[in-house]
Amino acid sequence: MTRICFIRHGETDWNVARRIQGHTDIPLNETGRAQALAMAFNAAHQRFQAIYSSDLLRTMETAHVLAQREDQDVKPLAQLRERHYGVFQGITAAEGAELYPEAYAHYVARDLDYDFETGESLRALAERVSHGIDWLVRHHSGQTIAAVSHSGVLDVIYRRATGRPLHTPRDFVIPNCALNWFHFDGQGWHLESWADRHYLHDVLTESPE
Repeated sequence: MTRICFIRHGETDWNVARRIQGHTDIPLNETGRAQALAMAFNAAHQRFQAIYSSDLLRTMETAHVLAQREDQDVKPLAQLRERHYGVFQGITAAEGAELYPEAYAHYVARDLDYDFETGESLRALAERVSHGIDWLVRHHSGQTIAAVSHSGVLDVIYRRATGRPLHTPRDFVIPNCALNWFHFDGQGWHLESWADRHYLHDVLTESPE
């Protein structure tokens, strides 16, 4: 059995402003750095054989705090990147509704094949994430590892492990820097615990990707 602790990155200024980040490389803000420290301290009782991260700045910064406590290097993995939101990157959902009403309708409906004109469809994101997690499981069979990623990626993983369809509304929170534990066996992905954030205060929930 392989265990993976998935962690969403710490807070950014764009989270606070509710701007959709996607592939835009935004750093952590002061709160995000404090969240990362609290997360790393709480996770320190668990030894990780490897620490992976999306290759975007906000996740790499978060992962480096954990890696320092573990005396390890962070391994970047592009498959853990957030979804590319095309024309929605850099704006809020409310702005998207005004500027791109047709795109917003696809966004709200969770249309599996809509790619925001220049971005990535939900179906393509799910396939990319699935390939990345399968790669991690193959290369770390029987180990316990950590992976820092994004809310869109964690949404896909949670749904696959719990059997929720991709197109249904999100009915679960994805807090910044919470610990989310999964294990992977020969039968599939299984959720152990979700959104452990007892060590955090004033944590954002449901902020934009």
